[in-house]
Amino acid sequence: MEIFVQISQFLLSLSILVILHEFGHFTFAKLFHTRVEKFYLFFNPWFSLFKFRKGETEYGLGWVPLGGYVKISGMIDESMDKEQMKQPPQPWEFRAKPTWQRLFIMLGGVMVNFLLAILIYVGTLYFWGEDYLPTENVKYGIVADSLGQRMGLQDGDKIVSVDNVVVENFYHILPDILLNDRKSIQVMRDGELVDLVMPDGIIAALIKNQAAFSPRIPFSPYIISGFMEDSPAREAGVKTGDEILEIDGQIFQWFDEFQNYISEKGKNQKINMLIKRGEEQLNISLILNDHGMIGISRDNIDFFEFRHVQYGFLESIPAGINKGIKILGDYIKQFKLIFSPETKAYKSLGGFITIGSIFPGVWDWQVFWNLTAFLSIILAFMNILPIPALDGGHVLFLLYEIITGRKPGDKFLEYAQLTGMIILIALLLFANGNDIIRYFFK
Repeated sequence: MEIFVQISQFLLSLSILVILHEFGHFTFAKLFHTRVEKFYLFFNPWFSLFKFRKGETEYGLGWVPLGGYVKISGMIDESMDKEQMKQPPQPWEFRAKPTWQRLFIMLGGVMVNFLLAILIYVGTLYFWGEDYLPTENVKYGIVADSLGQRMGLQDGDKIVSVDNVVVENFYHILPDILLNDRKSIQVMRDGELVDLVMPDGIIAALIKNQAAFSPRIPFSPYIISGFMEDSPAREAGVKTGDEILEIDGQIFQWFDEFQNYISEKGKNQKINMLIKRGEEQLNISLILNDHGMIGISRDNIDFFEFRHVQYGFLESIPAGINKGIKILGDYIKQFKLIFSPETKAYKSLGGFITIGSIFPGVWDWQVFWNLTAFLSIILAFMNILPIPALDGGHVLFLLYEIITGRKPGDKFLEYAQLTGMIILIALLLFANGNDIIRYFFK
């Protein structure tokens, strides 16, 4: 069921983004009296799932959910309609329009995607506001995994700043280190301020594992709220609402201590639990499953004080604009990492499985719209890259025409379009290949 919800959200988000992106091209084409022959959601090689004609345009639904397109008369695009280009230019064709009009037609999709992201951010900030965990409120310090320890961090450290700059949102600390190539991190340890210098190669390691540290939480009260499918605890008679007091006679102060103890015990090992049920204390023995787990979940307890910021309508507008610009800037920084040999970030590229997996397994409209806005920014940025077959490739040739006063030849544009399509297919195969490798060989 969770996978179905994820797929549904992904397809709905993709459909909204593709339709509005193509509508941007469509709107400017109509504004400049340019004929649009087709408007399709998803691609339709050989046949369409659904289509109808209204006026001069055929509207339809394709069966390959990789995007969508508008076919504009007199334009060299993915349709590679060479026969049309052999005929003399007609007044309603793209190639007959002034350069500045063609430029706006090609920029229309990107403009709509970025504006859509801004509008969504304005709307989500107005309706739901913003919740975050202030760094200063991580009162128990952090838990550092092996990568965090490589950075010099220890369990219980309280992060104060990065490069001596305070990061207000705790969950922005790792992205800040990753995207801004920070050199040091300052922590409070046993009442003293300690300056930790980032080791060489840490950025590449963080790209592979962005969970180097997390907030430390107490073990107690550990109230059992549910069970996994293969749960030794349930089979042993543990019930929801029971509270774990001890494991093998040990009392844990921190949840990570409990996790480490269970992990060290290993799979199919016996443990003894002391639990509290009402006013009664019970001893229950069980065997850890094949994954070395008890198979329980705990109640969510508010160990931390999150901060909620609610925006009025007028306040949400500049806040939404700033959020959109910041996310675009952060994404550009991530994109740059792909071309850095030291980071090996290209190995983290993902395709449709990666994109679909960012949606939660339960339907949450606030999360859905925020993710849709984020994907809209990605779609806008990726489409403006100067690669033939993308909007940015067409924009590049149009800018060349504006600067030089010379229009590239149709034959050159055909070859450029074909080259761009080959590049895009190769990138698509590479990204989705990474997904498959990670899924089957992780």
